[in-house]
Amino acid sequence: MPIRIDNDIPVKKILEDENIFVMDENRAMSQDIRPLEILILNLMPLKESTELDLFRSLSNTPLQLNITLIRTRSYESKHTDKEHLERFYSTFDEIKSRKFDGLMITGAPVEKMDFEDVEYWDELKEIMDWSETNVTSTIHICWGAQAGLYYRYGIPKLNLPKKLSGVYRYKTYHRKTPLVRGFDDTFMAPQSRYTEASRAAIKANDRLEIVADSKNHGAYLIIGDEGKNIFVTGHPEYDVMTLDSEYRRDIARGLDPDIPENYYPDDDPDNHPSKTWRCHANTLYYNWLNYYVYQVTPYDLG
Repeated sequence: MPIRIDNDIPVKKILEDENIFVMDENRAMSQDIRPLEILILNLMPLKESTELDLFRSLSNTPLQLNITLIRTRSYESKHTDKEHLERFYSTFDEIKSRKFDGLMITGAPVEKMDFEDVEYWDELKEIMDWSETNVTSTIHICWGAQAGLYYRYGIPKLNLPKKLSGVYRYKTYHRKTPLVRGFDDTFMAPQSRYTEASRAAIKANDRLEIVADSKNHGAYLIIGDEGKNIFVTGHPEYDVMTLDSEYRRDIARGLDPDIPENYYPDDDPDNHPSKTWRCHANTLYYNWLNYYVYQVTPYDLG
């Protein structure tokens, strides 16, 4: 799939070097195709790294995507160059008169805080309310999934005894459900979080369906309102070195982190990590885009 992104965005060169099909604005304008309009609310602090991870994941379907990036107006990132934000990101106010086929809400490093204490919580609620009538389907990732489950369905967030960090095995249910079509019976997925959405509360809500989970690590893939909302409690988009970067960052901060589980060969951080989740990650994003966006969205978004 070609993803259509700004000609000058820095990650474009990296994607091309990785042989990922990226379509710039000039070529896209020459094709008589109605691309899917995908909005990404990037709440992660290292926005360029998250852009790269998501663009890699979105590049594996035959659909053409037109990507729009937005950031919060109520909180300004301290870890991304201001010029980059102003050049490549819009605010919600600048796009809220438009309609989109799909919306992605990323994770954020605020999960130890109560939702209402997050500086941009009111803005996020406004965006989630807006998405109900202006977006065909929304996919929520990690903290974004916890926030969406809490605000949209009243699912509480629970503290874990310690940080869940590593690559874990999940079991697939309801394999005829389009979101997990093509999945194996079990698959691996990265996690990096201190909290989780209550599995019991999810199961008790008849508007939600768990389609992949783990006995020890909770629900992983949840469908809300038959696909209007999708929730992914981990980070399938992570690059192979992302957990390594987080682990070494936490060491530098003096946090004495556990070694990420099932990640380094022989659990030795001197060994290069193994990539064991990318195929299912690509299938997940393809299934969301195809079955919950492309097959449902109107041709004329207006």
